Amino acid sequence: MKVILNKDLSTLGEEGDVKEVAKGYARNYLFPRGFALPYTPRMVKLIEGRRAEIDARKEQKRLDARGLKEKLDALEIVITMPAGANGRLYGAVTNQTIADELVKSGYQIERKRIEIAGNGFKTVGKYKAVIKLYENQSAEISISIVAQEIKTESSTSKPAPKRGRRDERSDESSKAAENVETVEEGIAANVEMPAQEPSHEAESESSPSDTPADAAE
Repeated sequence: MKVILNKDLSTLGEEGDVKEVAKGYARNYLFPRGFALPYTPRMVKLIEGRRAEIDARKEQKRLDARGLKEKLDALEIVITMPAGANGRLYGAVTNQTIADELVKSGYQIERKRIEIAGNGFKTVGKYKAVIKLYENQSAEISISIVAQEIKTESSTSKPAPKRGRRDERSDESSKAAENVETVEEGIAANVEMPAQEPSHEAESESSPSDTPADAAE
């Protein structure tokens, strides 16, 4: 089925283009959403009446594409990715990765407009990516992929080995023994030795049994 595009549609073309599409696609999607008009003499005449306006918008798109091309050609994107010692990335830099980086730089570029070699860049290094702009215009951006520094924990930061229940019981026994010794020393220091009683022999020597008076009698 032949239709006339009423709006720019990235999957088909631009406003005013005549395209051949499936009937179901036209009736169920393009016509209800106003993306296209049936190709009839009346609609052709309507589009031709807007031709000057359509051509002016296309020329503005060409000018915008030239300005964007100059900026993108001078742009270099640096992407930091985790990588091994041999420089191989833990993953890959795809056109979606580049699209996300372009957004950070202020450029909204559709992923499908970015062309890169193969299925993506998989090692650190310098690369080029082609960005399709308007009509046959394209830009080439420079991409530098650098390895992300991975910090490793030092040996001093390793956690202490887990102590078993036997070690804990040994520590408790040692502490209990130390406490017992401390208590015994305290008791010994506070106990007074009893005074020694004089012996009977000393009493007999110091006080004689016979007095002079008893001897005279």
